[in-house]
Amino acid sequence: MSQTNVEIGFQDLNESVKLLQKTLDTSFFDAYVENGENLLDGGSVRVIDNVPSQSEVTQLETYYQELLNMDLSVEEKRKITQLTLLSGLKVEPLQANHQLTPDSIGFLFVYMIEQLTKHEKNNMVVGDLSVGMGNLLYTILSNLDLAGYKDIRGVGVDADDLLLQVAAVNKNWLGLEVELFHQDSLEPLLIEPLDVAIADLPIGYYPKDEVAKDFMTSFPTEHSYAHHLIMEQSMRYVKEGGFGLFLLPNNFLETEQADILKKWLVEEVYLQGILQLPKTLFSQKGLGKSIVLVQNKGGESSQSKEVLLAELPSLKENQSVLNFVNQFRQWCESNIK
Repeated sequence: MSQTNVEIGFQDLNESVKLLQKTLDTSFFDAYVENGENLLDGGSVRVIDNVPSQSEVTQLETYYQELLNMDLSVEEKRKITQLTLLSGLKVEPLQANHQLTPDSIGFLFVYMIEQLTKHEKNNMVVGDLSVGMGNLLYTILSNLDLAGYKDIRGVGVDADDLLLQVAAVNKNWLGLEVELFHQDSLEPLLIEPLDVAIADLPIGYYPKDEVAKDFMTSFPTEHSYAHHLIMEQSMRYVKEGGFGLFLLPNNFLETEQADILKKWLVEEVYLQGILQLPKTLFSQKGLGKSIVLVQNKGGESSQSKEVLLAELPSLKENQSVLNFVNQFRQWCESNIK
């Protein structure tokens, strides 16, 4: 059986990163960034003090030229970067909040955004204030482009320098129009208004109480939940009537800080839907998540007559996915303006 472009591209990118990691004696992700910069420089290998060696340069250039000579689509390139990063995560695990969002979840985001914005398919801005390495945002941008959206732009914010470097080399190789900002996403942001905010929210406490106190979802007696604050901050930058799609723990309405979140959900936005994802997507019991759909007030928006509550038993069962697709489309037609 012949190899696909993605399989060949993954072998070239992954092997070149591992070779560079070994010769530079650095981490996988630092090597990934350097490798990406070499690739973007036309496959030219940066050499300092005879490192890499000439034989290693020759091998790296062979990998690069094969990649550069392949006729790869944006989505094929994204899959190649994702597989390579997943390979790196097996040998250098990152904390849970820095893991890649699975494609299966990303594709659900894409479908939901398509249905929510089907009358506004041009000149749209999608933002992620916990962008990390960019896989969720890039999955959405790449697949909206395939769906016929025009002039789609992305905005990504993250405080982690290394993750943002990975996101930067990837967006340049993919040729996506994305602005990336290296800063605390809960500080004031100089970003353009968003049509849709998305995020696989980092779960945990936010340490800067002075910053948190300016948010409705801040907690008065201890550190506030970062995932509550980032969701609120995201919607501050979304246009009137625009949408937010966020990954949150299934128990987000049952925690000790849930009451202040509920207050925000009632007073500042419309909670339009909660889609509980299959438990099989998450490695540890009790770590299940849901996609939470909110909409900003203003414009023609209103609270849906019926909040969408759905549970997907499996993303591997075609009938299960088809049932949700039909359910979500019908719900949008009846409830979303």
